[in-house]
Amino acid sequence: MPGFEIDAYDLGWILGTPDEPDDRCLHGHAVAVIGGERFEYDCTVSATALMLLKSLTEDHIAGEGEQMLPCCGHFLVADEGCENVYISGCGNGVDWTVRHENGAVRLITPTGHEVVLPLAEYSAAVCRFADKVAAYYAACSPKTEPTDDFDRRGWLAFRREWSRRRQAAPGGRPTAAGACLRPGLR
Repeated sequence: MPGFEIDAYDLGWILGTPDEPDDRCLHGHAVAVIGGERFEYDCTVSATALMLLKSLTEDHIAGEGEQMLPCCGHFLVADEGCENVYISGCGNGVDWTVRHENGAVRLITPTGHEVVLPLAEYSAAVCRFADKVAAYYAACSPKTEPTDDFDRRGWLAFRREWSRRRQAAPGGRPTAAGACLRPGLR
């Protein structure tokens, strides 16, 4: 039995359209399996992908900050240098803990179930998910750049952080579809 799997289905934009240049948050039905325990949630899969990419190098404690499967992402809040983003949403979602331990990760579910797996195995699942989300963006029209400074900085930080974290992920480089999230390319 795999220690961790994640996928998403029924991808689309908030209005239910297959393509929406003004919507930057991709939604879908996410399914995560952690040691046989299954979690399903209709969420903002673009935020999920970034949270997962962050968890490749940082611990994530359930209930602290953003959820792993967040309901929504109302605001993309950039740090001062527009290199990292905090995705502010509502309190709804599904969350679990990710702790790094000597080349492995310990995943702890809301029910307390724990699974330890090699970081490379976890990274492969995370990258497959992130690449699927990036491929959906790539198949759609280019996103319009926000005119509001706050929104523009948040969108820039989101793309920069995604690109940096995906390129640095253990196990290789992003697929060509990931180029759609690189600043200046789409």
